[in-house]
Amino acid sequence: MKIRKNDTVLVVAGRDKGKKGKVRVAIPKKERLLVDGINMIKKHARPTGKARQAGIIEREAPIHVSSVMLLCEKCGKPARVGRRLLADGKKVRFCKACGEVVD
Repeated sequence: MKIRKNDTVLVVAGRDKGKKGKVRVAIPKKERLLVDGINMIKKHARPTGKARQAGIIEREAPIHVSSVMLLCEKCGKPARVGRRLLADGKKVRFCKACGEVVD
């Protein structure tokens, strides 16, 4: 998966199309991401113990990685991400729009 935690992404498909957010959690096995403020759901919860609030709780649900694009910090555009091997043998991600290294 080419998108990681703390990346800024733009949603390109679904009901939140056009919104930007920061990736909070990446789930590579399921190819899903938890993005702040994106794909909000309402969950009905019962009180369990002292810590949990009862009622309708609004929180983020995972979104598929194909529904988002990485926002490049250098050019500011949503871009596809590639992988490149540097001269010292280190693998890095790069923006396919401007060619700059993302990592």
